[in-house]
Amino acid sequence: MRAELKVPGGKLVTVELEVAEALNSADSASVAEQSKHGPFRISAAKLAGDFFIEPDEALGVIEDALHCQPVDSSASSLAAVIEEALIRAYGNDWKLIGFRVEDVARVVMRALGTEQGEVSPALEIPVGKTPDWRSLEWEIIRHEPLPAAVQVALDQVLTESVAEGKRKPTLRIWEWDTSAIIIGSFQSVKNEVDIEAATAENLQVIRRVSGGGAMLMEAGTVITYSLYIPASFVAGMSFEESYRFLDSWAIAALRGLGVDAEYKPLNDIASPLGKIGGAAQKRLAKGAVLHHVTIAYEIDGEKMMRVLRIGREKLSDKGIKSAAKRVDPLSKQLGRPREDIVAAFEKGFTELTSATRGGITAEELDSAEALAVTKFTDAEWTYRIP
Repeated sequence: MRAELKVPGGKLVTVELEVAEALNSADSASVAEQSKHGPFRISAAKLAGDFFIEPDEALGVIEDALHCQPVDSSASSLAAVIEEALIRAYGNDWKLIGFRVEDVARVVMRALGTEQGEVSPALEIPVGKTPDWRSLEWEIIRHEPLPAAVQVALDQVLTESVAEGKRKPTLRIWEWDTSAIIIGSFQSVKNEVDIEAATAENLQVIRRVSGGGAMLMEAGTVITYSLYIPASFVAGMSFEESYRFLDSWAIAALRGLGVDAEYKPLNDIASPLGKIGGAAQKRLAKGAVLHHVTIAYEIDGEKMMRVLRIGREKLSDKGIKSAAKRVDPLSKQLGRPREDIVAAFEKGFTELTSATRGGITAEELDSAEALAVTKFTDAEWTYRIP
């Protein structure tokens, strides 16, 4: 049994369930009816989606908490069981971003055919305090295009370098030398990607370390940047507040170019004409934050719809029927060369932070190239959520 739930103002949550009687397997097609006559329980649960979770392992805690729960459980009882399991595992040191335990309970009930009521909208994100960008000594990096797996690996390596004190806080604006499909850390490959179509287009599927949604990343059609910062820089800010703050300089640069850009919760940069880009974030236990953004310069909407599975539920709170129409690339809005936009980003960030020019060390590149092989092109990582 499978179901999806798009949290209004939040993220997509999907669940796949197996249900069994105490001793005998159940007919999943009539679980809701059978549950009235026997002790049917959830025997397996797999969650996926474009949400964010800290720490990563909390996903397994939620799935384990659902195991053996009666199929006639209420939403409140399921939510309580999940929250209790998370607190038992991590105390208060866990975070669900873009969804709540109540939303997990709701999608489980939807899969079981027992859903009742509506999901309440996500809360409006408050604007908190904003740190001084010049309180850190920044570097800015631009370098030659690299393979997609190496680029994704560099995000992990450079964040770890900041955590270990080997690197200053850094903005990296990076280029792709190959096209790929990049999926979020908690997404299901089969739910998000048409593998046959992707193979026909010679597109590799790569799972990144951060949550969020799947993207078609074509060489020369996107602007991608990453921030690697100490966690102390956004201490006291919620995840939601940090998204708004860490992308504020990019929004200012876009406005300077004439784009009526704004931040859209939870993690989008948009204009009145549509979505421009999306952000994702990963916080390391060692004390550093990766915040990265992909901005659409051009888009092949037909190709995107061929290789990505973007369902109706995903778009249910967007007021549109086509994912391709949701994105409005900068080439269409500005009619200016991509390099002009990248230069404006560099200029705006440098003026804000007094960043100096830096580079990737040989050690960092070697580590990323090795990690691209052992992790980011390894099937065990890519298909950890099949």
